[in-house]
Amino acid sequence: MDEVIASPDLLPPRRPTVGFLFSHPAHAVALGFGCGLAPVAPGTWATLWAWMVFVLLQQWLTPGQLGELIALSLPVGWWACMVTARNLRIADPSAVVWDEIVCFWIVLWLLLPAGWAAQAAAFVLFRFFDAVKPGPIGWADRAFKGWGWRGGFGILADDLVAAFCTLLVLALWRTWS
Repeated sequence: MDEVIASPDLLPPRRPTVGFLFSHPAHAVALGFGCGLAPVAPGTWATLWAWMVFVLLQQWLTPGQLGELIALSLPVGWWACMVTARNLRIADPSAVVWDEIVCFWIVLWLLLPAGWAAQAAAFVLFRFFDAVKPGPIGWADRAFKGWGWRGGFGILADDLVAAFCTLLVLALWRTWS
């Protein structure tokens, strides 16, 4: 559910549509090239899409090149999330899913090499942390709400912390098993 924080221009929130998706390049990125338009669980659909795309990209890119893609995707996503949130007039719209995509790419990239079981565990853990937002993830979600660059970073912040928590749990599991 979107937490509506009054937009700076005090206009009512907009609903994303296919037309909105294609009206600006930032919208296409932030809405995960359409994943964010899913009527139910857009973050989960975006994370699944991120997983599939990552598996495909592994066929053509080296781990170093994947890292470079992720490093580029973070500032581009920050900008895209900021622009799209402003245009939807919602501080952190549920349709904005680039945060799930790039943060799950970080998890998969740092897990390399990982089999399907480890990737599936990472998916479940990441979705849990992103949806439930326990402890530091909830703090990150609340701490950076707003508009402009701060708000764009805020959209990414909780997912970055969720990625860290996912990796921490997987590292502890590997250590103790």
